[in-house]
Amino acid sequence: MLEKKSLFMLLMVVALMSSCISSKQLIAFRTVTSETAEEVNKTMKPQPEPRVKINDALIITVTGLDPEAVIPYNLPTVTYESPSSSTVPTTASFQYYTVDEQGYIDFPVLGKLYVVGLRQSEVIELIEGKLQGQVTNPIVTMRFLNARITVLGEVKRPGTYALNNGRMTLLEALGVAGDLTQYGNRANVLVTRENNGKVEFARLDLRSDEIFTSPYFYLQQNDIVYVEPNQARTTSNQSISLWLSMVGTVASAATVIVSVIDIKK
Repeated sequence: MLEKKSLFMLLMVVALMSSCISSKQLIAFRTVTSETAEEVNKTMKPQPEPRVKINDALIITVTGLDPEAVIPYNLPTVTYESPSSSTVPTTASFQYYTVDEQGYIDFPVLGKLYVVGLRQSEVIELIEGKLQGQVTNPIVTMRFLNARITVLGEVKRPGTYALNNGRMTLLEALGVAGDLTQYGNRANVLVTRENNGKVEFARLDLRSDEIFTSPYFYLQQNDIVYVEPNQARTTSNQSISLWLSMVGTVASAATVIVSVIDIKK
């Protein structure tokens, strides 16, 4: 009797082994060693400032020694309040400039300014230069309003996340999305990027230290990160009926084998 049970259990284990996940599949940066940082630093470049793209929304404010003098160069703030209750506190929000299809923003007094392709510091320098002679010691600040990245697939919290100061690495993006699930394919993470009106794709291997020198390691606004499922997820997503059918088949085979053994005895 014990021999029959052992044989049956062995067949069941073999049938279910295909859905098991190797611990090696869950480990990222397997090639990273104590010497990795030195090698990476030889080729790794500092993260550049994000460049302005078409359809970007920019919040730009101008300040100076004379508050009255800078008023014409700032868009008015918009106040929102609940229409259903007068007791709800109002919220003030800066308006923003949208980069049009030709790469321009329409700036108060200064008119059309071509900003597409410029970095954040270059936009500030452009506007401050044009304000010289009109505003005493002008100070311009700019930030991206719609700088976001999207993380999809086998992560714990897929969604769209804001880019703080327009900057985020691939690892930080995966971090805010809750990290990969156990079913995430760490060897083939896809980054989709729109650059100068054209779509670019890059596949990165989280197990390798080569991602640190990839131009896609530092994400840009509107990048999409997709973590595809590994083989274990593909197997687990099969229909329950198919899985039960497989178990039934294995059980039937075990019964036949046990019967044959009994006959021989």
